[in-house]
Amino acid sequence: MQQQQSQATIRSIAVIGGGSAGWMTAAAISKSFGRSIRVTLVESEEIGLIGVGEATVPHLSAFNRLLQIDEAEFIRQTQGSFKLGIQFNDWGKIGDSYVHGFGTIGRDLGLLPFHQYWLKARAAGKAKDISAYSLNTLAAPLGKFMVPPSDAPPNTPLAEIAYAYHFDAVRYAAFLRRRAEAQGVTRIEGKVIAVDRNGETGFVDSVTLERGDVIAADLFIDCTGFRALLIGDTLGVGFEDWTHWLPCDRALAVPCAKMGPPTPYTRSTARPAGWQWRIPLQHRTGNGYVYASNAISDNEAAAFLLAHLDGEALGEPRLVRFTTGKRHRLWDKNVIAIGLAGGFDEPLESTAIYLIQAGINRLMALFPDTRCDQALRDTYNAQAQFEYELIRDFIILHYCATRRDDSDFWNHVRTMALPDTLTANLELFRANGQFFRNGAEMFGLTSWVQVMLGQGIEPRSYHPAVEWVRDEDLLRLIGHVENVVAANVGLMPRHEEFITRYCAAPASGTHY
Repeated sequence: MQQQQSQATIRSIAVIGGGSAGWMTAAAISKSFGRSIRVTLVESEEIGLIGVGEATVPHLSAFNRLLQIDEAEFIRQTQGSFKLGIQFNDWGKIGDSYVHGFGTIGRDLGLLPFHQYWLKARAAGKAKDISAYSLNTLAAPLGKFMVPPSDAPPNTPLAEIAYAYHFDAVRYAAFLRRRAEAQGVTRIEGKVIAVDRNGETGFVDSVTLERGDVIAADLFIDCTGFRALLIGDTLGVGFEDWTHWLPCDRALAVPCAKMGPPTPYTRSTARPAGWQWRIPLQHRTGNGYVYASNAISDNEAAAFLLAHLDGEALGEPRLVRFTTGKRHRLWDKNVIAIGLAGGFDEPLESTAIYLIQAGINRLMALFPDTRCDQALRDTYNAQAQFEYELIRDFIILHYCATRRDDSDFWNHVRTMALPDTLTANLELFRANGQFFRNGAEMFGLTSWVQVMLGQGIEPRSYHPAVEWVRDEDLLRLIGHVENVVAANVGLMPRHEEFITRYCAAPASGTHY
């Protein structure tokens, strides 16, 4: 019995493809299992990476802790900056602006979240915009940032600052590569030209590289990006297309010169055929235009992007073609797709790195032996489907919750049929401002409330239990939260001052 178990133990893993997905996976596996599993990563320098400024969500800090990464070193090595949320401009209608911030809104009272009391106070003309009651949404436009100080009083906004990162994606992959190789990962340079499968099981036995190397492994991780070499081309797992809800299918990316202090937020500006991102780093600013190719040509989109940069372009825009959606299965036989090989939900809410991390976490929790039991695969795939679909709904929310009618693109997304799950969330919020998180879905109440209110979705009423609180107590709560948040933001340094003190990168003339 012990011999049978020993023979089934995973001894070798091949990660096919590099970039953020490949090196995050290799670094996590080698850190978790040490040298008991041989990890080989195959990548080709001839295959370009989608190397842009990358924005993240706060979950990445847990991944960094797993790898025992020092935060200041990580930021320095990747020319990074910090992120309190995303500023959305012109999404509800042209001229609108709001921040989807991390963290919480106000302080809950009793069984109800703070925004329920705020709805009543606002209806009476006794409350400011919802952004005044969250540290992140108030601090971000003011350019303030700090990590929670060790001496901050508990249960205060400064003690609970939620934040994420901006960084250079190419530098991030290189940073993780150095760590992974130090942990025993072997990198092999080369292009895969053939995949050999077991005639009985259909499992992948090995891949052959252009120069003749044969890489065999017990488990294969497909990190080949949109090419999906193993999960798609080899195993033939189909793709669930979501372009009828998320019609953007192109992105142009270009860095520009840094102009002024880096903002502690990502900026997303709605454009006639899609939207434009702005990601501030220490040495430059990352920019991109995500658009629908049936609404604007590539040349027109490139010209538009170059005309709407903060500073001088540091290169020519690079075109990326994509299809929103996901593979029907992210784990098939002994192949697991992580990153773009498994699916793409569009980068509007900075979920790409999170979905890589979530895939790695699922792999660790459901780690197989060489038989890759069907029950493990089914659970992995069901959880991935749940996660991708709920993130998809949240992204669609930004498009459908618009009053813009200035282009065919916006008329389409404003009037399109929606997934039933999203329709249910919208109807619930419109009734009396409620949102129920579905288990462990990524985006919770704070996120949904901020985006729905920010884009003009108004509840008809508020929770009836709000009436159980006396008006004077309710207004005291509203005023107290406003004052405490404002006072705490006042104590925060400027974002660039914090970076200079904590994690400034060495001067470099390299732009990419």
